[in-house]
Formats: sequence, C-alpha cells, structure tokens
Amino acid sequence: MSNSNYSLYQSFKLVLRTHYYRTHMLLDHIDIYPGQPPLLMALDKQDGLSQKELADMMRIKPATMTMMVKRMESSGLIERKVDEEDQRKYKVYLTDKGKDKFLQVNEVNKKIENECFYNFSEEEKIIMRRLMIQMYENLESLIDQECERMEKHD
Repeated sequence: MSNSNYSLYQSFKLVLRTHYYRTHMLLDHIDIYPGQPPLLMALDKQDGLSQKELADMMRIKPATMTMMVKRMESSGLIERKVDEEDQRKYKVYLTDKGKDKFLQVNEVNKKIENECFYNFSEEEKIIMRRLMIQMYENLESLIDQECERMEKHD
C-alpha cells in the first residue's frame, strides 16, 4: 500500500479485501469454497450438529446452510445421518475426506497468518491481537444490541 493518505478505515477495508482474495486463491488450490472452512471447523470441534445449530453458530440463514450442506455432501466432505433421538431431524458429520480437508484448511490458515504477519515483531503481534479483539468486541456489542431491539419488535 503506497498511499499513506488512506484513512484507518480505508486501510482496514483494503486489508480485508486483500486477505479475502488471498484466501480464495489458497482455498481454490485445495478445492474448497471460501464459506466452507467455518463449517469444517465447527464439525471438527463438535461433530454431529444439526443444520440449524450450524446455521446459528455461523450466523447464516438456514437456507444458506442447506445449500452449503448439499454441496459439501455431494463432494464427499460431510454426511447427514438421521438423529437417533428425533427421527425427523438430521445431524451433520465430517467424512474422512472432510477431516483431511479440515487439516488442509488449517495449513492454509497457518500460511495466511505467516504471510500477514511475517515482518511483525512479537510485541507488534500482541498489540495487533489486542486491538483486533477490541474492535471485535465493539462490533459484537452493537450486534447484540441490535438483535435485542429486533426481538422486542417481534
């Protein structure tokens, strides 16, 4: 970035866009779509979640989750099984192929992290982490407030 006249927010947006593009490039090499890593990670932490639980966890619409699950199931990354406690519902599980892809996604994440912070000192990384957490908490608080307001109007 050669233009030092960018505002802080413009600089942040530029980093987000560039990170997004670089992530797409690396995920494309392992035949994973950009929306799929969070689902792989969620199932790696807790296999056998319902599509609704996954959609809530990832903050996406159930219809979007349905399309994602169908695509990932057809590519052999996940499988749906009938819930033993409620035969009307399905639980989603990682297949062996999905577990392998999860490991590859972790390698992509490590690569991107190394690329993003390769010339940062440890102190700069600590400061950056603290600032990013602070920014996250600012936004998360506003999201929570907005959700509460929306629930009161329903």
